[in-house]
Amino acid sequence: QRRVYRTTTHVPQELGQIMDSETFEKSRLYQLDKSTFSFWSGLYSEVEGTMILLCGGIPFLWKLSGQISGRAGFGPEYEIVQSLVFLLLATLFSAVTGLPWSLYNTFVIEEKHGFNQQTLGFFFKDAIKKFVVTQCILLPVTSLLLYIIKIGGDYFFIYAWLFTLVVSLVLVTIYADYIAPLFDKFIPLPEGELKQQIETMAKSIDFPLTKVYVVEGSKRSSHSNAYFYGFFKNKRIVLFDTLLEDYSALNKEPAEGEDGENEETKSKTKNKKQGCKNEEVLAVLGHELGHWKLGHTVKNIIISQMNSFLCFFLFAVLIGQKELFAAFGFYDTQPTLIGLMIIFQFIFSPYNEVLSFCLTVLSRRFEFQADAFAKELGKAKDLYSALIKLNKDNLGFPVSDWIFSMWHYSHPPLLERLQALKDAKQE
Repeated sequence: QRRVYRTTTHVPQELGQIMDSETFEKSRLYQLDKSTFSFWSGLYSEVEGTMILLCGGIPFLWKLSGQISGRAGFGPEYEIVQSLVFLLLATLFSAVTGLPWSLYNTFVIEEKHGFNQQTLGFFFKDAIKKFVVTQCILLPVTSLLLYIIKIGGDYFFIYAWLFTLVVSLVLVTIYADYIAPLFDKFIPLPEGELKQQIETMAKSIDFPLTKVYVVEGSKRSSHSNAYFYGFFKNKRIVLFDTLLEDYSALNKEPAEGEDGENEETKSKTKNKKQGCKNEEVLAVLGHELGHWKLGHTVKNIIISQMNSFLCFFLFAVLIGQKELFAAFGFYDTQPTLIGLMIIFQFIFSPYNEVLSFCLTVLSRRFEFQADAFAKELGKAKDLYSALIKLNKDNLGFPVSDWIFSMWHYSHPPLLERLQALKDAKQE
């Protein structure tokens, strides 16, 4: 794929009508930089993980956790307390070692190519907030999971699976209402033509829409997105302001007297006229609603839970194998949290790779089906132009090695999606 980025320096003939040479070159250089960063950050991650294993980092951190919890008055019999200290230290270590890579990605690569909208202060404030919120969720959930495993008896894997199912459903339900607003500002889409058209389209396919929000994604990045969430008869749609040509802060000139910058955000105008027109936004939403109408969301949840149940079942089979713990430096004790880490993170690693590939293939199939659904709604022409605009705004490179594409791309390549829409567009 890197060879494709390096050698494809001119717009291929089949792309001549949809991409100018300047945008093509920008996207090529952006993807080449991302590829280089991905290689080095991935290599570092592998080296770090290998060194932790070879040098006994996991048992060392477990002993350290025991010493800390012991000083607080919790002896070895309080395994769950020691597990939570271990988890806190492990996530803190991961956050610290990952920080330089995140800084480089945001303030060098994304900045260089005009996507970053954050200041350094905003970045650190956001990172600290994410860490705290993650711990507030992770630690209580983990403690309950460990408790269920310990008291669950022979069928603990069923109870553990049911618990994680409930937790995932609760988190999906509350995320957009209570967690996401901690990081981004959500405002109701103002009354007007776009909102009326969205409500009309939702009603036409019996989508139980209750609210439409616009999220100020432009203060973080100029990448764009849209999604829906909620269960049963309480669905909401969220549009990034960077998706909407009329709302994107990047399309607005700073008001007279303003320097275009405050403590948290930087106003940039590198990507003038970013976003889609109302008709194109409706086409994108037609695609997203197609996922709902065709049951893709439910199917993904079912697949995820079937996989989760299988993993907990295999965990129940393997957790008694002392050799597994010994291989990772635990000769005298078999802590439940360490067993979860060994089995889920390491033993299942090859299986997870195969599963990930299968889900990627399925995802591409779902994307084609959602495009076809938007086409049936009469949105083929607008979706065609929206895909081109979004590819341009996000500097997606439309040429890819087929093996790389097949393994990594959860969405079909741009040309394949456009070709599937072309006939309807011409009609």
